[in-house]
Amino acid sequence: MLKVRIIPTLLLKNFGLVKGVGFDSWRRVGPALPAVKVYNQREVDELMLFDIVANQSADEIDIESIEELSQDCFVPLTVGGGIHDIDQVQLMLRSGADKVCVNTAAYTNPELLNEISKRYGSQCTVASIDVRKAIQSKGWECFSHSGKTPTGRNVVAWAREIEDRGVGEIVVTSIERDGTFQGYDLALIETVVGAVSVPVIASGGAGNYQHMIDAVKKAGASAVAAASMFHFTQQTPAEAKAAMQAAGILVRRNFNDNNNE
Repeated sequence: MLKVRIIPTLLLKNFGLVKGVGFDSWRRVGPALPAVKVYNQREVDELMLFDIVANQSADEIDIESIEELSQDCFVPLTVGGGIHDIDQVQLMLRSGADKVCVNTAAYTNPELLNEISKRYGSQCTVASIDVRKAIQSKGWECFSHSGKTPTGRNVVAWAREIEDRGVGEIVVTSIERDGTFQGYDLALIETVVGAVSVPVIASGGAGNYQHMIDAVKKAGASAVAAASMFHFTQQTPAEAKAAMQAAGILVRRNFNDNNNE
């Protein structure tokens, strides 16, 4: 059985890390490199680094920063933000990213997911879905451009489509829960988990270890991502693992432990 992963999320904006509430009101966290170095020592299983403004600009992705951060990152690194063609994916992987995550570009060019998966494998092809509760219908609507643009797509239909296109795992974030410390949207996570067969990473709203336990045991998430919980409280990934293990969830005690395969 696969062990549940703990994944801190780093949001990059104009050369520094930030964290907001509901994808807004961004609060500066600090530079990215020290955060990566700290997480190397805190028993995280992976890191996700997302540039939240790259999809709103014509500027090229900052490959030099990715290369610098990856050199000091000793766990698998997923990088996303502003990806719109296969050449950028190649540059990211050559610069040290282990996986690439696509969101906005997938709505306008879904064939990009097929291309990434075919060339580099589903194991390094990740898609993120940012959603709000649908206003005029049941369920949740997908949003692009860092939660600013409604796509009109239902989360279940979209999750199934991107799985069919070769995505190896899906990050599902509730925009309403983001940064609130109120817990993941368990109904949302459970719905997506039930719709696809690839691993689903719960994101948006984690405030304590019980929230993570609930995302796994009640909603079926394969991994849990958190940002504010680790940035702004004394809670740590290592303690999260201990709490989850005490709740009967299989976790990696240490990424470098050979018995964790």
